[in-house]
Amino acid sequence: MVVVTCVAPHSLGEKAGVMEGDILLALNGNPIADVLDYRFYLACRHVEVTVKREERVHTFCIHKKEYDDIGLSFETPLMDKKQSCRNGCIFCFIDQLPKGLRESLYFKDDDARLSFLHGNYITLTNLCDEDINRIVKMRFSPINVSIHTTNPDLRVSMMRNKRAAEVLGYLGRLAKAHITLRGQIVLCRGINDGKELQRTMEDLTAYIPSLESVSIVPAGLTRFRENLYPLTPYTKEECLAIIEQVEAFAKTCLAKYGTRLFFLADEFYIKADLPVPCEEAYEGYSQIENGVGLLRSLEEEFSFALHHGISQEERDEISLKDRRVSIATGLAAYPLLCRLAEEVTSLFPRLHITVCPIENTFFGKEITVSGLLTGKDLSEQLVEKDLGETLFISRSALRSEGDLFLCGMSLSELEKRLGVPVIPVENDGGALLDGLLGL
Repeated sequence: MVVVTCVAPHSLGEKAGVMEGDILLALNGNPIADVLDYRFYLACRHVEVTVKREERVHTFCIHKKEYDDIGLSFETPLMDKKQSCRNGCIFCFIDQLPKGLRESLYFKDDDARLSFLHGNYITLTNLCDEDINRIVKMRFSPINVSIHTTNPDLRVSMMRNKRAAEVLGYLGRLAKAHITLRGQIVLCRGINDGKELQRTMEDLTAYIPSLESVSIVPAGLTRFRENLYPLTPYTKEECLAIIEQVEAFAKTCLAKYGTRLFFLADEFYIKADLPVPCEEAYEGYSQIENGVGLLRSLEEEFSFALHHGISQEERDEISLKDRRVSIATGLAAYPLLCRLAEEVTSLFPRLHITVCPIENTFFGKEITVSGLLTGKDLSEQLVEKDLGETLFISRSALRSEGDLFLCGMSLSELEKRLGVPVIPVENDGGALLDGLLGL
């Protein structure tokens, strides 16, 4: 049941007569089950909105531009409940969370609608033939798929779901229908790497050009793995071998298909003590949300903004002011942020930047990204430091509302403990530079 919870004042819906509390039944005679149905059937110039009000059915006619909204809001963004994950993946990060965190953190989604709307990755195991037909009919694209391996038996074993093998066939159906696909491989040491990874990469080339890119990321391992599958982290030497293997195959793909297709997470390069590839190697950063090219993008944006994005008037003003600030970062980005701080302070000597590396004691030393830093670790490791007038942190360490860390500490509580304003900054080099300079 899809209930209208709000009708925007002066909207097309209000003018037509739709009211809060109405139950939305159909658009142009097409039943509406969720937000995908709603958006698809709303995209036309003439819309007949059928609702149930008390015990009567009403139909309202609306004339509009094809992609205009009509001002209706619903109880949830999906207009339906999220579909939960039915897998038991051996590397699942949620299974590695400690007890006592926010209840919402323990929900595992595996919803194709969230893949289309928000870029979430799905395993396909929740889908049936009817769902694939709807994706094809409505041209939902891109669809982000957690593949992990194309070996049917291994996929079943890694995901602990009997359907994990058969749903691999959906990749071919979606590719044949020209639905854009993005893939993800979570690499587990000794499980789906080596020869299995080679097989997977070779198999996936069959879906070019619909398959746009595939990220290869190491399994995130927290210290809370008691009674879970015994996974261990990659060594430096193993990361070097993975980089050599993937880059060699990506080079072959570039020559044959015009795309590298396979892109490694920054974490492999950091652990191998190698520089991340140049910007061109990421082909537009389509996998940046998976930590692929994030450091390169940050550096390029920062340098461009520093040398081309500041007016002479702003430069003169910055040069006259003493300013002391700090950046708190996970260990992965620490060397880069130190270099960026040196670059900007060499141009503005009166600006003093302290870069503070934060070890993730909450989740464990294997977790080095800034997005998984907690308020607890930040407060304990920074409480006695001179942080200057402002502390900058990664916006990704907070939930979407921007107020709480994973540990449950609020941003305001952290500010109170440290005695300085704490400013979350998006993963954008220009935004970081603006914050540091006070622009």
